[in-house]
Amino acid sequence: MNLVCPECGTTNRVPEARLHDAPVCGRCGHELMAAAPVALDDARFDAFIAGTELPVLVDYWADWCGPCKAMAPHFANAAAAMPEVRFAKVDTDANPRTSGAGQIRSIPTLVLYRGGRELARRSGAMPAAELQRWVQGELARAGA
Repeated sequence: MNLVCPECGTTNRVPEARLHDAPVCGRCGHELMAAAPVALDDARFDAFIAGTELPVLVDYWADWCGPCKAMAPHFANAAAAMPEVRFAKVDTDANPRTSGAGQIRSIPTLVLYRGGRELARRSGAMPAAELQRWVQGELARAGA
């Protein structure tokens, strides 16, 4: 299973049986399967999404957005509850290239990726339990 380090961008090969053994990046030592969202920027986004074989759920947000701030703890709780999905956040103001390429028109917007391609998207804040059901349903629908 390939996992891209959110810190240095190195692709790491981790046996599926070892995903829950707190694997770290072979280059920089950063935790690869942290149970918390990782921040992605324009420079690291494409490689992380394309190179990570696990599903990746991205929260496109902005600091000035009230619903984004309200949803942040729910997103973090869902990340802790779903170790089989990588959770990431993209600040739309600080990363206009990624936001533009993703055609983000409203925030918060959640986009679920697998193998570098978009599986599903949903705009608007939601509680952790609803977010988890939505992700699980979309992954089941995609056969992932």
